[in-house]
Amino acid sequence: MSRGRTPAPAVTPARWIADADGLDAVVAALTVVDVYAMDTEFHRERTYYPRLALVQIAWDDEVVLVDPLATDVTALASTFDTDALVVMHAAGQDLEVLRHATGAIPARIFDTQVAAGFLGMSSPSLTSLVDHHLGLRLPKGDRLTDWLARPLGTAQRDYAAADVAHLIELYGLLSAQLRASGRTEWAETECEILRRRSRPVVDPDDAWLRIKEVKHLRGQTRGVAKELAAWRERMAQRADQPVRFIMSDLALVNIAQRNPSSAEDLHGIRGIDGRHLRQPTLGAVLEAVERGRSLDLGDFDRPSGTSTTLTRELRPAVTLIAAWISQKARDEQLDQSLLATRGDVEALLRGDEDSRLARGWRHQLVGEPIRRMVEGRAAVAYEPGHGLVLEPRAGTLDPR
Repeated sequence: MSRGRTPAPAVTPARWIADADGLDAVVAALTVVDVYAMDTEFHRERTYYPRLALVQIAWDDEVVLVDPLATDVTALASTFDTDALVVMHAAGQDLEVLRHATGAIPARIFDTQVAAGFLGMSSPSLTSLVDHHLGLRLPKGDRLTDWLARPLGTAQRDYAAADVAHLIELYGLLSAQLRASGRTEWAETECEILRRRSRPVVDPDDAWLRIKEVKHLRGQTRGVAKELAAWRERMAQRADQPVRFIMSDLALVNIAQRNPSSAEDLHGIRGIDGRHLRQPTLGAVLEAVERGRSLDLGDFDRPSGTSTTLTRELRPAVTLIAAWISQKARDEQLDQSLLATRGDVEALLRGDEDSRLARGWRHQLVGEPIRRMVEGRAAVAYEPGHGLVLEPRAGTLDPR
């Protein structure tokens, strides 16, 4: 299907919605349809919260571009409470943006990227999905487009409209394939997990978990990093600036390792500059360090009561299990990251209550076999022509 690709056919020209009456008409139309498509354009390079620049919506033969700079898009929230299914592509960030801009997110979503993952495509772009399933070539966009600029040019509007123009057709094709493969429920469950996972803001007390270098810290230094990360997150939220504008990860981790008690101790720490040495920032940093010192030593709880470490005995098993999962994903024609990540495996082996492999279809497909492996009831072996397979160990039942 790689030959003969043609540009996407012209659709009904997208209508530009920039007044309350126009938006009210869109909302009225959406409240009576069963399915519609939605996408957003936004910027967040210099802000903590995403700045919504455009909302694209398609239903029936209509495509509209809603200007959030000229209209109150909170009106869209009323459409999210209906029974309509909202088709999106790679919806994670769009849901966050919509929640921040409207105060709500759709009650039901169908993510075409997630659905394609259950059909053997690995996190495909919308362009590749449209190309593969519809044989069409979407217009190319400029990744440096300033979506907050007005007026938007014709090419920008066409590109934005194309992001939703074919989603409902894709939904129909992907849904049929999911039904044929018996994976409709899997995809629906995963879309709901994605929908529920969207959060309005990061909990400052959990911000330290997003810093990769923190996992190498122990005891008091980890406590200091935890308190510094919470202070930085609150400051970023208050100022509506990216956390890196407040303090870099490098500076934060270096402060935790140096454990300073005074302004003099902060001098010479890599990543620290003059603004960190002036009040009130200086006092706030030193107070955060002091609070970190007073925390109990050892590991801190992660969200939802999960633990932070994996026993030394189980660590070698993770690599072996990851290799088997890679083979399993190929055999099942699943996106590997959708089936199970390394983090999922570690969470299961730690006994985390909210591990994705502890319940549902993943538990049946890989979670339970992993438990048999670590309990010594099954083993991974190489079989010519089939790759890695799971075999029963002597004296045990067939694990398949």
